[in-house]
Amino acid sequence: MKKIIVDGLFITVDDQETIVKGCLVINNNQIEFIGSEPPEPLEIYDEVINGNNKLYMPGLVNTHGHTAMSLLRGYGDDLALKVWLEEKMWPIEAKFTANDVKWGSALSIVEMLKGGTTSFVDMYDQMETVAALVEQSGMRGCLTRGVIGLCSTEIQDQKLQMAKQFAKDWHGKADGRITAMIAPHAPYTCPPDYIEKLVQAAHDLDLPIHTHMSESEQEVQQNVNDYGMRPTFHLEKLGVFNRPTLLAHAVHLNDEELAVLKAYDVRISHNPGSNLKLASGVARVPDMLKMGIKVSLGTDGPASNNNLDMFEEMRLAALIHKGVSGDPLAVPAKEALRMGTYMGAQSIWLEDVGQLKAGMKADIIAIDIDQPHLLPRTDFVSHVVYSASANDVVDVIIDGKWIVRGRACLTMDEEKVKREAELCFEKLTQ
Repeated sequence: MKKIIVDGLFITVDDQETIVKGCLVINNNQIEFIGSEPPEPLEIYDEVINGNNKLYMPGLVNTHGHTAMSLLRGYGDDLALKVWLEEKMWPIEAKFTANDVKWGSALSIVEMLKGGTTSFVDMYDQMETVAALVEQSGMRGCLTRGVIGLCSTEIQDQKLQMAKQFAKDWHGKADGRITAMIAPHAPYTCPPDYIEKLVQAAHDLDLPIHTHMSESEQEVQQNVNDYGMRPTFHLEKLGVFNRPTLLAHAVHLNDEELAVLKAYDVRISHNPGSNLKLASGVARVPDMLKMGIKVSLGTDGPASNNNLDMFEEMRLAALIHKGVSGDPLAVPAKEALRMGTYMGAQSIWLEDVGQLKAGMKADIIAIDIDQPHLLPRTDFVSHVVYSASANDVVDVIIDGKWIVRGRACLTMDEEKVKREAELCFEKLTQ
């Protein structure tokens, strides 16, 4: 099916952050053309879309999260990471059933879709349930069965087998929209020999690794106390970085650690909202960018953020590093936009996602720009990063298909999702 968007404004997110006024052609699941004038008569298209008063851009890519934790939004706030995890999250998560994961994840998927996120990373349990939702919803999901190794050897082996089986069953499915990774939760929740087994699984399956690292100062000090070295060197020693690796957080790093991550081409998911809320600190993102380390953006889970608004993450990424460094150019708006789109795709090894140009997958979102907070029409990149929010998204196309149109989600029953998620939380807290 061939579609054309006419009379639109397009942020291409190429090296120049080009703004194109004109049209964009979608042929099946790919962008075929973008330019000022239609390449062919409008009569030949299956659908002509009026883009007046809309700003089109690549879909947002959320590179770290735990979607089922939307059920715990607001359940344990204003706490430090260790207390939040051990006293609030883990006890109630132990009660989660497959049904809880289903409706918590569905709630997050609807929120992400309506907010313009077209690709996301998820690390959690019951990942088969999440994969089925991704397939149904039309999203792209880079999914991984998160593995915590604070348990018996027998249970460790069971978790490892489940992680491997999930990857075998789902990697490349849903017309390629689902990919998989291997995910030791963190160096403080997985013994060294267990991490080595997970690394071997990643080698065997030829998959990347995703893990939390250096989120808090306490975590770094614990790693030094337990293993005599900082987390980066610990994971390097265990062979983690010999696989393509995406690290969540990476807040507390010294110069030597940054050099190691650069040498191995490790990618970083910067989670500014969650890191601020948990008082974990501010990552050295300007230094990473100067070194050429690939930095993307993630919301983290809805229980530690507490929303999945990637526009907010772009704005925070642009603002907090200015405030910390005293340099207004520390993370410019165009860099924050790239982190939320193209660099996000690069960080999860999606080579044909994240830009509006011929040959890329048609993952496109539209923002209603006929609103007071997005006027006057001066710098659209600035408006996206500093003024817009998830609520401004009106249309979402993923893989060439309509997923959200006129702010309505076409692939998920939003009212049922909201109702079932509420019921799940009520049962969990009875």
